[in-house]
Amino acid sequence: MLILGIETSCDETSASLVKDGREILSSIILSQDTLHRNFGGVVPEIACRAHLESIMGVIHNALADAKIQLTEIDAIAVVNTPGLIGSLLIGVTAAKTLCMVLDKPLIAIDHLHAHIYANNLEYADIQYPVVSLVVSGGHTILFLSENETKHIPLGWTIDDAAGEAFDKVSKILGLGYPGGPIIDKLARLGNPSAVTFPRAYLEKDSLDFSFSGLKTAVLYYYRGQDSKNTDTKTPSDQKRADIAASFQEAVVDVLVDKIVLALKMYNVHGVLTGGGVAANSRLRQRLKDKSKELSIPVYCPSTRLCTDNAAMVAGLAYKKYLEGDIAGLDIEAIP
Repeated sequence: MLILGIETSCDETSASLVKDGREILSSIILSQDTLHRNFGGVVPEIACRAHLESIMGVIHNALADAKIQLTEIDAIAVVNTPGLIGSLLIGVTAAKTLCMVLDKPLIAIDHLHAHIYANNLEYADIQYPVVSLVVSGGHTILFLSENETKHIPLGWTIDDAAGEAFDKVSKILGLGYPGGPIIDKLARLGNPSAVTFPRAYLEKDSLDFSFSGLKTAVLYYYRGQDSKNTDTKTPSDQKRADIAASFQEAVVDVLVDKIVLALKMYNVHGVLTGGGVAANSRLRQRLKDKSKELSIPVYCPSTRLCTDNAAMVAGLAYKKYLEGDIAGLDIEAIP
């Protein structure tokens, strides 16, 4: 079964052809990083217009790479929630139009659930239920995943998402955008114990997250307003690396500890991760170590499947199609 997936929830325009929910025949991802870099973050209006200009070309390239004609596909899948409303509308409108013209079924996909399914594209031995962590620029959320399509929220961020904190701290340090990959690279040169930044665990047994206070602590320390920081001069490259490493360690500590807490609270067979921050090298190493320590499998998608992509959308759509979960042409984009 061939499914065309479309993903336009934020600032990547993506289309993919996936066979039988596992075999990726093509995956086209058009990044908008250069359009948003000067602003230090995604500008919704710019993102929407860029999707509008590129969506059909991206779909055609995905079909060409897979050597598939539009008439050969069996269904069309699209992310309709969550995301930026303008961006979502472009993908949803394109998918609905193609379904109407081709008389093909439409499958609506939750962006967060698709990030979890990215693991299924590469690992065939996942046993459910599992604890799933989706961690990206817009979302930090833990799920109890009963199967590939059923995910029960356990906890989420009450303020900044982890990826958002990475971007803001990168801006504070004058490092550029997007912040995640930049800080990850710089942190390898720094000492993660150089600065003791706060870890917000909230109430006892809470599976919610909070990164706003950590971001503010980095800002005050960087500006020399922390009582323990007597250096008010512009930090050296090594100092920046130490701050980046210490900040990153604080984020990773909370993410890993919340996963461990969820494992203690629920009887599961493993851990799945997804989202752009799941590509962070320190997080992946810590999860690998924790997997050995607890003797429980932890799955991380390859970095190409961590960021927003349509392959995970088309893959999950196959499972939803088998369950008879078909959308009508009246579906809406839900921000």
